[in-house]
Amino acid sequence: MLSKNKHLLVIAGPTAVGKTEICLLLAKKFQTEIISSDSRQFYCETEVGTAKPSIRELEQVPHHFINSLSIFDPYDVRKFELDAISLLDRLFQKHDVVIMTGGSGLYIDAICYGFDEIPDVDPAIRKELILDFEKQGIQILQAKLQKLDPVYFEQVDIHNPQRLMRALEVCLGTGKAYSSFRKKKKNIRTFNCIMIGLERDRKELYQRIDQRMDKMIGEGIFQEAEKLFPHRYLNALQTVGYSEVFGFLEGKYDKEEAIRLLKRNSRRYAKRQMTWFKKSPEMTWFHPGKVEEIICFIEEKTQ
Repeated sequence: MLSKNKHLLVIAGPTAVGKTEICLLLAKKFQTEIISSDSRQFYCETEVGTAKPSIRELEQVPHHFINSLSIFDPYDVRKFELDAISLLDRLFQKHDVVIMTGGSGLYIDAICYGFDEIPDVDPAIRKELILDFEKQGIQILQAKLQKLDPVYFEQVDIHNPQRLMRALEVCLGTGKAYSSFRKKKKNIRTFNCIMIGLERDRKELYQRIDQRMDKMIGEGIFQEAEKLFPHRYLNALQTVGYSEVFGFLEGKYDKEEAIRLLKRNSRRYAKRQMTWFKKSPEMTWFHPGKVEEIICFIEEKTQ
């Protein structure tokens, strides 16, 4: 049964929009804790390239699912759903409001709505896709998905081969678009979801993304990626921020080009994130600078 007194406050938005600052402020205001739904921040080995909250920020408010895994640990969105729902059951015993934040729309949807039932497909299809990826690179996966499911292609992280292969195996195995399986009846949750999206003017957001990339470079993302390079095929490292540096380390292009790709692909990633979040009619949008308006909105929804 839905408890009207328990609220999951979802703070979503693209990379570099300012989610961390707002969430810290709100967590202090409502004396609660923060769950990260950013799949890039789960792993303790990926420090610089995932823009985690700083040690100082993590010490201010209890955080969950940051540095909780190793890149060698098998983990996916279904396991996250089970873990996060279990955690929420415990947190709601002492808090009426809990905050969840991140830029991974799939992980947010898993907690708020649950998963659609997707049919099992022949494992041989995945093996063929892996061979295609190994022989021809990620571009072949991108091209296939764009043809078979253009709707999901506009939403997915197209630099993540695991996500691409998952969608493609469903398309090829069922003869239907992967996105067609993601519109089913919502699961009933025992808490109320309050969905807040953060957005900035595109020029402003892109400037912040470029500044963040410059900061990551200064903090040593190239050195971090070099340490992770022997494990570059792990699913946890198939993400913007590392893929571009791995290409440089493989000798595909020079450092200047790697930096250009870091910034370009991060901007493209932000655009896909916004495409995902904008499809939710339950999301109410604010500029991160409108703090008082955000607080008033939350207080109205939680009364």
